Amino acid sequence: MPFPPGGNIDATARIVANGLAEQLGVSVIVENRPGAAGMVGSEYVAKAPPDGYTSLLGSTGSFAPGKALNPSIPLDPVKDFVAASPITRAPLVLSVNRSIPVNSVAELIAYAKAHPGKLTVASSGTGTAAHLTAEYFQTMSGVKFLHVPYKGSGPAISDLIGGQVDMTFDQLASSLPQIQAGKLHALGVTTLQRTPLMPDLPTLAESGLPGFESSTTTALMFPAGTPRPVIDRVNAAMRVVLANPDTRQKFAALGSDVLIGSGDDFDVILRGEMNKWAQVVNVAGIKLP
Repeated sequence: MPFPPGGNIDATARIVANGLAEQLGVSVIVENRPGAAGMVGSEYVAKAPPDGYTSLLGSTGSFAPGKALNPSIPLDPVKDFVAASPITRAPLVLSVNRSIPVNSVAELIAYAKAHPGKLTVASSGTGTAAHLTAEYFQTMSGVKFLHVPYKGSGPAISDLIGGQVDMTFDQLASSLPQIQAGKLHALGVTTLQRTPLMPDLPTLAESGLPGFESSTTTALMFPAGTPRPVIDRVNAAMRVVLANPDTRQKFAALGSDVLIGSGDDFDVILRGEMNKWAQVVNVAGIKLP
């Protein structure tokens, strides 16, 4: 698990670990190895023996923009890993401080154009999914925000509630309690379909930005060279885990859609996301600090 405990992706790892342990009849331990936007834990798995006993909870959020942001990254997510199974797709939600006088994405865009340089957008760090989604939004809408990076989603949300920043794109699961408590004003979700957790909340695509889509897709991945019978066995177990109603309910509570398929299915998603976010990075001129 290449991120700290807590949060959507860590919760995903723990749900999967419990299900796999039951299906495979072995202990499955979640070991958090955070750092460098997921690269520390990812590199650890890439260098592990390809015997099927060490796996990675990989995500497009950390892998897709990697090389575009930092060409010196020693990992190639396509060559250094083999995916056993996709797991989930999770949306982000655009939320603003309650003091911002807008009630829709269209009003936010109009307000930003009428007040150039005034609005700030928080993220969980430079180069994160939240940051890249904000840049993607600006490119598509023709507005410009001041980016304020934080060391994680928690402090970004705290300052958003406090009014130190104006908006953010955050994982739905972590923002939802604040939205439901009336502390944040949600304007839209970033997936092409509305989320069952907030069925009345429109997507950005239907709010004046046709085709807008940004989400984090997770997968169970192993070091390159892991034997195909191992991958096939894990994939079979994952299909059972992900089809379980209890598992699906747990992911639904996180705002995540379950994806049942092959490792090749995830590879197709990952390659597409790498191309997409490389363009966003290049257009926005994003550089890591």
